[in-house]
Amino acid sequence: MVTMNRSCNFSNVTNDYLAFYDCILRNMIDEMTHADLSDSISHNFITQMIPHHQGAIEMSRNLLRYTTHIPLQNMALKIITEQTKSISHMHSILCACDAVHNSKEDLCCYQTRTRKIMQTMFCEMKNACITNCVNGNFIRQMIPHHCAAIAMSENTLRYCICPELIPILDRIICSQRQEVCRMQCFLSCMGSC
Repeated sequence: MVTMNRSCNFSNVTNDYLAFYDCILRNMIDEMTHADLSDSISHNFITQMIPHHQGAIEMSRNLLRYTTHIPLQNMALKIITEQTKSISHMHSILCACDAVHNSKEDLCCYQTRTRKIMQTMFCEMKNACITNCVNGNFIRQMIPHHCAAIAMSENTLRYCICPELIPILDRIICSQRQEVCRMQCFLSCMGSC
């Protein structure tokens, strides 16, 4: 079971939100950790990013069951739309990406860095500060999730990859940097949440 920093009593709403979040995080960790890797960095990125994106979609759906914060609601809806499209796009180029092979040295360097990024994300998402404010909880959980997607994409761009993957990586980096900035602003405005 995923353990998180739970230092006070929570409302039924918060407990319901957190129980589903635990399931989402546990599934994402399992699927990313046990992804079917090959000798293609392009393939490996896709097989680990698809469950990562799916985690963001499920986290956003979970938030939408509870939030009344309209800007955050709109962001969650945008995450669902954009990451669903990204998953579809990654599925559509997977065969082309499988054909681009990398050296053992590059694969080792790539995967070592990717594992570090993933472990940092898993740790930060498990240990995110939890309060009775579901909106704040979502933001503190989603920021490390987005930061990991940015770092994984930047890491992938350092290597010889399928040309069809490059615009997907660029979109992830650009859109998720913008969303991290907006979430940090929301959190700042929420004050003690």
